[in-house]
Amino acid sequence: MATLVANDPLVEELMKVEGKAEIVDGKIKELPMTGDEPSYASGKIFISLDIYSEANGGRAVQDGAAFLCELAHRKSFSPDAAFYMGPRAGMRFFPEPPVFAVEVRSENDYGRRAEIAIHAKIADYFAAGTLVVWDVDLQNEEVVAKYTSQNPLVPQVFRRGETADAEPAVAGWTLPVDALFARERGA
Repeated sequence: MATLVANDPLVEELMKVEGKAEIVDGKIKELPMTGDEPSYASGKIFISLDIYSEANGGRAVQDGAAFLCELAHRKSFSPDAAFYMGPRAGMRFFPEPPVFAVEVRSENDYGRRAEIAIHAKIADYFAAGTLVVWDVDLQNEEVVAKYTSQNPLVPQVFRRGETADAEPAVAGWTLPVDALFARERGA
């Protein structure tokens, strides 16, 4: 995996952005905040990955982190959750992409334009070296679409009532799809 050269002016500028953002097409692209259900789902994924990492190594990464990459049109990713196996970076951004990235759709991530953007980002993840990407749809299909670098165009789809995995990126880790949907407390 290629890592970004230190002291890149755009990376330094990205470090100062308040909120979530990525470097795409030579510019800093701010990403919208997310709502209740997508936040809940990404949190559940992070917690499960964190428990897994305690026993198996690696590092679970929550929403808001930046991973650097060296693609012609993209210099960073900010997934909703991720699993990372590369070198530590201290207070700086992760120096290379995660092995597993999760994109949880928010309310504006639907429609033709959104589909094109999501699939372009998934292709970028694979070009940068990520092994598995989940596209989590909590609204229309209520599924986890698992894309792999070996088969980037045809996802394995996990539905409610099934258990999703992130093989081969996170060996042996699984999560029930139903866990991604918020339950009302006290009901």
